[in-house]
Amino acid sequence: MAYDATKMQDWQIAEAAEANMPTSEKWRERLNLQKDEVIPFGRLCRLDFMKIIERLKDKPDGKYIEVTAITPTPLGEGKTTTTMGILEGMGKRGKNVGGCIRQPSGGPTMNIKGTAAGGGNALLIPMTEFSMGLTGDINDIMNAHNLAMVALTSRMMHERNYNDEQLARLTKMRRLDVDPTRVEMGWIMDFCAQSLRNIIIGLGGRMDGYTMQSKFGIAVSSELMAMLSIVKDLADLRERMDHITVAFDKRGNPVTTGDLEVGGAMTAWMRNTINPTLCSTVEYQPCMVHAGPFANIAVGQSSIIADRIALKMFDYHVTESGFAADIGFEKFWNVKCRYSGLKPHVSVLTTTIRALKMHGGGPKVVAGIPLPDSYTKEDLGLLEKGIPNMVHHINTIRASGISPVVCINAFHTDTRDEIAMVRKAAEAAGARCAVSTHWADGGDGALELADVVVEACKEESEFKFLYPMEMKLRDRVDKIAKVVYGADGVSWTADAEARAKMLENDSKYDDYVTMMVKTHLSLTHDPAIKGTPKGWLLPVRDVLIYSGAKFLCPCAGTISLMPGTSSDPAFRKVDVDVKTGKVQGLF
Repeated sequence: MAYDATKMQDWQIAEAAEANMPTSEKWRERLNLQKDEVIPFGRLCRLDFMKIIERLKDKPDGKYIEVTAITPTPLGEGKTTTTMGILEGMGKRGKNVGGCIRQPSGGPTMNIKGTAAGGGNALLIPMTEFSMGLTGDINDIMNAHNLAMVALTSRMMHERNYNDEQLARLTKMRRLDVDPTRVEMGWIMDFCAQSLRNIIIGLGGRMDGYTMQSKFGIAVSSELMAMLSIVKDLADLRERMDHITVAFDKRGNPVTTGDLEVGGAMTAWMRNTINPTLCSTVEYQPCMVHAGPFANIAVGQSSIIADRIALKMFDYHVTESGFAADIGFEKFWNVKCRYSGLKPHVSVLTTTIRALKMHGGGPKVVAGIPLPDSYTKEDLGLLEKGIPNMVHHINTIRASGISPVVCINAFHTDTRDEIAMVRKAAEAAGARCAVSTHWADGGDGALELADVVVEACKEESEFKFLYPMEMKLRDRVDKIAKVVYGADGVSWTADAEARAKMLENDSKYDDYVTMMVKTHLSLTHDPAIKGTPKGWLLPVRDVLIYSGAKFLCPCAGTISLMPGTSSDPAFRKVDVDVKTGKVQGLF
């Protein structure tokens, strides 16, 4: 049954659907899991990854489907609703299908974007738990991350207060001699708090810490979250945990979590995070939630762990990449699949007519302000000018050897002629195309999309990476810039190029992947530039090193790891019904 999404808010649809949500025991029976493979958690359950993967290790994998998007408006173009729609549409067709999406951060949930649960009748439930902590993975990551900072700052204070003999006798520690001006790590919390971007800590007396400049980032920007998304198992997580660079000493050598002897305790905090949480669509198709890393500083994908067990449990597994295909799909293609060894069959390019009109030169789109008439009335000229952005992303997907499917995520204001123009252009570019009304109609509105995706899965994939690992860092960046972004090349600052050369000449970094950092609102480094620009260079100003995740992150433009809260945040609309205890007002 589809709810009337034009009259009901998302939280109301979720509440109605949750009344009949399967219990942990029902999920166990339905998914043919063993009793000890399901870990009940309130009205949710975790799936015991290590037990499931061991039991099903010899079972052939199902079909692997990825969801991405064209360059979005600030409103987003509905990747999660499309993911839910595919699950619901395939469910209506009787397919054994499941999925996985990222866990949302409390920052966006309580700010402008709202929860990342999808919307309308293409919605993940239970919505409140999903939006507000789920089974505690982000909390565990915060504790583990901040413990590393506790270890560092207390060590700096003790080294200042004691000489070498006292330090060895009283603390059984060797002197690390940390450079207070080169502390790489900061603290994290799961809200958008611009006032914590730059802080001073350790004010007071000698026993009140080490006085120095510090910082906060949002929890999902933590390297630990990035690691959770790409590790294969708990042993992999533990091995990486000792290699995180927290600071540098006064001789320029890295100071790691292993040096601080804190990696074991950090892993202990995160031991339960390797087990995905099982949720569902409002039509009760299973969908796991696992990991939630930034897409512009990290990989922006749900976990390899979830993909591994889902491909054993389901005939079709749907996963979602953060942001547009130039960021999320590129990292799925060249990072996640490289780490996992998994080969995808299909990539679904979520497309909206409003976003294509924006790329055709339409008025500025601002979150929280009603769309200008250009986006709600037919304008074939504006649309035609914006279609090259979609074609560019289709070509990016085709470069990987994966079958592209364009999903026109239809709005009620889209006209027949506008839809026909997009479909014709998509098919001319070599993609299959389907129109979907999953937001309004749930699985019934996604039947064409489901059918087209199933058909595309039958096509043999010729998956290949964009570059070999042997390629030097600067050459990798140049290839990504030209093929994926459409740039003419790369412009390096002197400092960034010197750092890149140093990394290229040190064999320690040979197995580090390239994790590009840039805005998601443009194919370029500048969020104000829309469409499909030509004749430009990608400026790279720095290369960040994530030594636990083994990422080298070339930075184009400025990316803040701590977003700010807006003047009209979503938390103003959230409340609790004091008679029932139910949360209201989540989007």
